[in-house]
Amino acid sequence: MSDGFTKNDAEKIGGVLGAESVRFEKDHFRLKFDNAEEKRSLVLQVYPEVSLGKTRGMLVVVYTGNSHLQLHNCTGYVVSDELGEVTFVAETQRRLSGLVVERGASCSLYSGINRELISSDFTQLGVEVMLSGVALSLTEDILAPDEGDSEG
Repeated sequence: MSDGFTKNDAEKIGGVLGAESVRFEKDHFRLKFDNAEEKRSLVLQVYPEVSLGKTRGMLVVVYTGNSHLQLHNCTGYVVSDELGEVTFVAETQRRLSGLVVERGASCSLYSGINRELISSDFTQLGVEVMLSGVALSLTEDILAPDEGDSEG
């Protein structure tokens, strides 16, 4: 995210996901989603720039009633109005990790995925692998160009 994550980004995400609230709290954005029908609640926190050990970067955190997920060094996100979801991605030269937050107050995490998987022929993959490739393929347009074999 070259210009950083802004209030406008948080409001756009909140609109797609149907956030009950979007607030800025000290150093992060906090979005809350409820799915009363399925008795689910989710809190999404986005820290545009935070200390991640010796480096600084974007941190995305999801809290639900029974999970706590973090995506460190988030490099971008893709909003899908059609699917009612937002996919946050962290990338290195060879691997991707993605956190998909859905309108129904649910989420999925895909970690350490080979970059070439998202442009593979999904019909040649097992279902258990195909899902991650399809989910993260939405981020292909925002990824840095693949520049070789060294791990980043």
